Amino acid sequence: MIFLLITVFTGIALFEVPRLIRKKYWRELGVFAFFLLAAFMLTMLQTLGIRFPPLLKVLAYVFKDLLHLSYKS
Repeated sequence: MIFLLITVFTGIALFEVPRLIRKKYWRELGVFAFFLLAAFMLTMLQTLGIRFPPLLKVLAYVFKDLLHLSYKS
């Protein structure tokens, strides 16, 4: 399963990166690489069976506790 995961993400990179380089879209290449690596890491963690907290709880913690932001409804 890990081999398939690496193969798919490598295929995506080999398909998209040359086009971005050829057109000299350097910022887009950076953003693409960031999101591709983030997706790869999250998928790898999930494949290995490592659990991580739900995204909504993480965002609530960041906005409420770290940034001291709240909203009134």
